[in-house]
Amino acid sequence: MGSEVTESSVASAEAPKAAGAALAAVPRHVAIIMDGNGRWAKRRFLPRIEGHRNGAKSVRMVVEECRRLGIRYLTLFAFSTENWRRPQDEVGGLMSLFVQHLESELGLLLKNGIRLRAMGDTSRLPASVREMLARNEERTKDMTGMDLILAVSYGGRDELVQAARKLAEAARAGEVDPAAISGESFARHLYLPDVPDPDLMIRTSDETRISNFLLWQLAYAEIVVSPVLWPDFSRDEFHRCLNVFAGRNRRFGLTQEQVHGA
Repeated sequence: MGSEVTESSVASAEAPKAAGAALAAVPRHVAIIMDGNGRWAKRRFLPRIEGHRNGAKSVRMVVEECRRLGIRYLTLFAFSTENWRRPQDEVGGLMSLFVQHLESELGLLLKNGIRLRAMGDTSRLPASVREMLARNEERTKDMTGMDLILAVSYGGRDELVQAARKLAEAARAGEVDPAAISGESFARHLYLPDVPDPDLMIRTSDETRISNFLLWQLAYAEIVVSPVLWPDFSRDEFHRCLNVFAGRNRRFGLTQEQVHGA
């Protein structure tokens, strides 16, 4: 994901009516931290894996709604590097769910022209997950309607470290002048340098941390916190978050007069 941030990165467009009102504008790129699956299950005296299973319904809804509204990029924080420290039965259950949903949702992606991409240290994933991800990435690589990006075994600090390592190796080989390294050249070494930075980051379950997610790319993103647990995240709540974004005044360090060309 690159570092370019411009006012045109927000795609202003009239959206179909939802919840009784039209959206004023839709962002080009939405990133979501899907939080609250475990608490959802605990409140119902269910195993944590049932929260993750029910959260998959919200994933499908958000993917379909983003495609319908013309949101070009959607990044979902599916599994962090820190999540590897969770109980092994939960991790194993999550990996099994990944395989199931990657298999079951391929038709949805192809039907809607959605390209699937993964970012993170995928070498740590079980072979079954890696193979299914690779298969779906290959099958959807020519889709141009939307990019669905799964952050899997992903950590923002790890991404920055690997980018710095690549630059250091290039400098040692004489391919890069250290004095010429810029924010733009650094960003080209991130996982998906062709993807624009998120305009909007949503976190559910009333948590206000970014939790090591897209540390470079979220520099100018608008952050909207939803009190709703992820399995209960509805189309109406998604539209509420989008409307909050539409009402924000994005200046990117400029004055209001500069943004509007006054």
